[in-house]
Amino acid sequence: MAKVAQRGAGQGTSGATAGVRSVAIAPSILAADFRRLGEQVSDALASGVRRIHVDVMDGRFVPNISMGALVVEALRPLADPVDAVLEVHLMIVEPDRYLADFHRAGARAMTVHVEACPHLHRTVQSIRALDAQPGVGLNPATPLGALDEILPEIDVALIMSVNPGFGGQKFIASSVDKVRRLRQTLVARGLDRVEIEVDGGVSADNIAELAEAGMTIAVAGSTVFNPRASVGESVGLLRSACAAHGFATR
Repeated sequence: MAKVAQRGAGQGTSGATAGVRSVAIAPSILAADFRRLGEQVSDALASGVRRIHVDVMDGRFVPNISMGALVVEALRPLADPVDAVLEVHLMIVEPDRYLADFHRAGARAMTVHVEACPHLHRTVQSIRALDAQPGVGLNPATPLGALDEILPEIDVALIMSVNPGFGGQKFIASSVDKVRRLRQTLVARGLDRVEIEVDGGVSADNIAELAEAGMTIAVAGSTVFNPRASVGESVGLLRSACAAHGFATR
C-alpha cells in the first residue's frame, strides 16, 4: 500500500497537510444507541468528528424504515456550535418531496441514489439550490458509468460497499477497486475535487486501503457505535489505522 496518496477532493478547507489526501470520518447514527443518541453524537463530535451521517430509509427503496427530518432537527443544536455537517443519506423513493424539509431541519449535505431518481440532474440542482452539498450514491451492483453525466454537478459520490438497508453487514471487497476506478475517472476528467464516500462495513482493517484507493469520506456505523469501546476510542482506532499508512483524518 502506498504510504501517501495524492491530495484528494475537497482538501482546500480540510486543514490537511498539502499533498496528503485526508479522510473525513462520518459516524452513522443508524448504529447508535437511540436511548443515548445525543450523548453518543456529542462524544463523536468531542473526538473531532465534523460529519455526522444520517441514514434515511422508507421501507420502499430499501427493506427497512429508519428516521426522518425530526432526528436531524434534534441533532442540529449539537452540530452547529462546532460547525459540523449533518449529512442525510436518502435511501428513499421520491426524495425531491423531502429535500426542503431536511434542509429546514439542518441538513447541510444530501445524498440521493441514482437508482431512485428518474430526473437525477433536476434533483441535484434542487439540493444545490438549498445551499447544501449534493451527493449521489450507487448500490453495489450499479456500474460506475451511471455517474458519468452527473459527476460535474455533485460534491460527493457515494459508493455503497454493502447492500443498503441494514447496518452491520460484511464489507464487499470489490468495492475497493470500484473506488479506485472512480478516483481515476475523476482525476482524468479534472474533477478530483469530488469527494468519494464509502458506506458499509468500513473498519480499522480496511479504511487505509480505501483511502489509498481514493476514498475521502468514511462512513462508519457499528465500527464507531458499539459496546466494545467508547465512541472516542473507536474513532481513535480509525484515525490510527489511517495514520499508520500516512493518511490524515478530519
